[in-house]
Amino acid sequence: MADIAQLPLIVIVGPTASGKTSLALELARACGGEIICADSRTIFKGMDIATAKPTHAEQASVPHWGLDLVEPGEYYSAADFQSYAQQKIRDIRARGHIPFLVGGTGLYVDAVVFNYEFGPPANQHLRTELQQLSLEQLHEYCDKYNVRLPENKHNKRYVIRAIETRNSVPRRDSNPVKNTIIVGIATDTPVLRLRIESRAEQLFQDGVVQEATVLGKKYGWDNQAMTSNIYPLLRDYLAGSMTLEMVQSTFVTQDWRLAKRQLTWLRRNRFIHWLSLEDARIYLATQLAIYG
Repeated sequence: MADIAQLPLIVIVGPTASGKTSLALELARACGGEIICADSRTIFKGMDIATAKPTHAEQASVPHWGLDLVEPGEYYSAADFQSYAQQKIRDIRARGHIPFLVGGTGLYVDAVVFNYEFGPPANQHLRTELQQLSLEQLHEYCDKYNVRLPENKHNKRYVIRAIETRNSVPRRDSNPVKNTIIVGIATDTPVLRLRIESRAEQLFQDGVVQEATVLGKKYGWDNQAMTSNIYPLLRDYLAGSMTLEMVQSTFVTQDWRLAKRQLTWLRRNRFIHWLSLEDARIYLATQLAIYG
């Protein structure tokens, strides 16, 4: 095994349903690696099926980090994730293993890869006031005070953070941290669409309706974490205003839009090697052989 200090950070990114998780699992098993999930949805406890969290069997086969970090609705920032992931990378290397940073939340990935320096911590008094406002009122606030809406303007937490920071851009390094290999999974549009549709079907087979029912009762449907992803659609289904077919169709459209937003963010990073799933497998296996 190579010197611990020289062990690489393998970063695998791509849109939802691109196959990055299965590739990371395969490679991590082969080289004794450990996976850090960079996903702003899988940080929540109990939200397993709807977020396509790695299964218990997958987590048992390869150590996973970055999952089940906070209760639904609890605030967790990109700065929080950065600090967590940097510590895990050090820990994994100290064990003589190779860290894999895998996910589709571009800000989480970039915060680690480009060593972001975030602004001051949140003003708790201001945050408490802002949390009382509806999303529409927050948008009006941004318009009134000339605050640029974040890319995910439909996520209340992101809008509040944009107001708190007044859109200040975190300082960042111009190059990735040393000894980082970054691969993006490039998928043809029709193939990606089919994969998204297939995964939507799988969610229902795995029991996403039952999961949402339990979470809705435990945390309340108005919990911030329950107002995104497929949960609002399932709330409407359980209330009788949507059929399962309508929920699935609408969710596919939403996930497709999410994939396009993820790609828009990721394509800004000129250091990503964009490869097909099979070419990425070959490329990374070759890179990892050096450390075998």
